[in-house]
Amino acid sequence: MKQSPTRRVLTAAAGLAVLALPLAACSGGGGNSDDGGAVEISYLTQSDDNNTNQAKALIEAFEKANPDITVKLETQPGGTEGDNLMKTKLSTGSMEDVFHYNSGSLFQALNPDQTMVDLSDEEWVSTLTDDFKAVVSTDTALYGAPWGASFAGAVMYNKKVYADLGLEVPTTWDEFIANSEKIKAEGNGVAPIIQSYGDTWTSQLFVLGDFANVTAQEPEWAEQYTANDPNAKYVNEPAFAGFANQQEAFDKGLFNEDFPSMTNAQAMEALATGAGAQYPMLTATIATIIQNNPDNVDDIGVFALPAANADDTAITIWQPNAIYISKATEGDKLDAAKKFVAFANSSEGCEVQNATAAPAGPYVTTACTIPEDSPALVDDIQAYFDSGKTGSALEFLSPIKGPNLENITVAVGSGITPAEEGAAQYDDDVKKQAQQLGLPGW
Repeated sequence: MKQSPTRRVLTAAAGLAVLALPLAACSGGGGNSDDGGAVEISYLTQSDDNNTNQAKALIEAFEKANPDITVKLETQPGGTEGDNLMKTKLSTGSMEDVFHYNSGSLFQALNPDQTMVDLSDEEWVSTLTDDFKAVVSTDTALYGAPWGASFAGAVMYNKKVYADLGLEVPTTWDEFIANSEKIKAEGNGVAPIIQSYGDTWTSQLFVLGDFANVTAQEPEWAEQYTANDPNAKYVNEPAFAGFANQQEAFDKGLFNEDFPSMTNAQAMEALATGAGAQYPMLTATIATIIQNNPDNVDDIGVFALPAANADDTAITIWQPNAIYISKATEGDKLDAAKKFVAFANSSEGCEVQNATAAPAGPYVTTACTIPEDSPALVDDIQAYFDSGKTGSALEFLSPIKGPNLENITVAVGSGITPAEEGAAQYDDDVKKQAQQLGLPGW
């Protein structure tokens, strides 16, 4: 699995087991049919401790409920090596029976119509959100069941600072700027908007976290962007807003003074303690506050990066990974594999997920319920789910993400590069990547 800059945070988010991506091969768990199970199937996941331990817990619970089925755990590396192994195994028919992998564009790169089992008719499909169905489906079928919770790219904020200044959650960009200016004027040195370019990947959230607002205005934008439609470019609205908003926030002096050197860990500390009020960020990073500032966890809320108009404001969601079945799996093994996938997406499977990972956002299936002791910001995200004001991040809808976005947004957010120039640079950056991928129309 390629690890995009926006996903680097996942390996740093301690305790969010389902989000961890990169790893090293190992094997274990399960058993075989000689140990008393009538059918043995294999399950492939990544070999970091978090994913491996969660897989072992899932297998143990499944085998207890299904004593006639044995599941053998297999693992393999992530990164480019893992991507290539996935493609090779699927194309040669040597893939494990059930496997865990990304949803979205990386899933699409596995040629699912030819390599995976169609799960469209399974009963649990009706429990899934439409957004998640879209990122594990092709035009003809649905192939994946979710494993883990979603999380958002939005504005994490300190609720105590907001309460002290009498601020309300903004639903438009102008309201967000007005709140930020009031914090600057009356916040006794509190940084209105935290930025942390010491970790350059964090600079991208003004752009990436705005994408649900783009699709709220242009539902087909991702498809047009992938096809190189001249209108679906970052130099044009509505996508240009992310760059423009970042420049405006810098121009108005709303960032912390040490934004060029602050790290993500330092930024989370500032947010937790109220030294900073608002931080455009991935909600998976709440794990840092859980670990370092546990008494402040419920002081942190989250709201969508606002669009110009409230009607277009939606929260951008990073979808969970999924569990798939190889098309090479047949007969009794296929029946057992389907039972395993269904179990993962049942209330029993959800209990395993809750016991082994701390959700940083809502589940994408009604089969799962967030634990009562989850961070308060999860309820904030759930409210957007309940109102239908969500949209998937672009990386789940298109394979195109230029490698230099974090460098471009650092420059825009530092006043070095104007927003118009930064957007044009990024359009050139993605063009090179699309050509490398061999996409038609580029």
